[in-house]
Amino acid sequence: MENALEITGHRPFPLPDRPWVMEQIWNDVLFAHWPVPAEIMEKHIPSQLTLDTFKGEAWIGIVPFWISRMRVRGLPPIPMMKTMNELNVRTYVEFGGKKGVYFFSLDADNILAVTGARMLYFLPYMNANMKVDKAEGFINYESRRNNENKRSGQFKAQYKVASSPFNSKAGSLDEWLTERYCLWVTKGEEVFRGDIHHTKWQLHEASCLIYENTMASFLPDKYFTNEPILHYTPQKHAYFWPLTRVTS
Repeated sequence: MENALEITGHRPFPLPDRPWVMEQIWNDVLFAHWPVPAEIMEKHIPSQLTLDTFKGEAWIGIVPFWISRMRVRGLPPIPMMKTMNELNVRTYVEFGGKKGVYFFSLDADNILAVTGARMLYFLPYMNANMKVDKAEGFINYESRRNNENKRSGQFKAQYKVASSPFNSKAGSLDEWLTERYCLWVTKGEEVFRGDIHHTKWQLHEASCLIYENTMASFLPDKYFTNEPILHYTPQKHAYFWPLTRVTS
């Protein structure tokens, strides 16, 4: 198998010139996206960042998956941290000409990973009770955030692959929603970039039944009444770099 770090032609900007620090293998990844008017989404991102839109429209993404391998560079997988379930809520932003992901929340069921990511990456990780299983070709995914606000942080869905694999076309919405190679985070007035690398997504169409979804309760419910755009991939090997401060 080719080394993913040697496959870089699909990236919009070069790999960082310093070593990666963590690798993960993501499994049964579902991308569920809904359009949101840009003027609504702009109210919910930090003022230092610029909202990225596709043909003038912003998008909210909910991305459930599970991690089968999580390892710090130079160390073997730590038994208590090598696997976990994760559920992300995200939109798309840019800073300094680099387009990336902005996370509203990242729910996970590994308290050590949650604590470490909040400290090292300033990301809004939340601890949740999560359950993932497979039956008759379906992935059953359930997450309930450990908080007292029952209005937010709940997700329950069943999804499966619904097409042969395909690669997104250049300039398409499929590509715009999935091919992102950094995350942006703010702390106070400062802006940080976290670089990410993986090979280009090989996508499938997906079918999905969402039974409960209050993961983005900061947006009106009406934006989730239409069917989402769905993509699925069975597995992806990803590498992470430490945060880089781009403002001071």
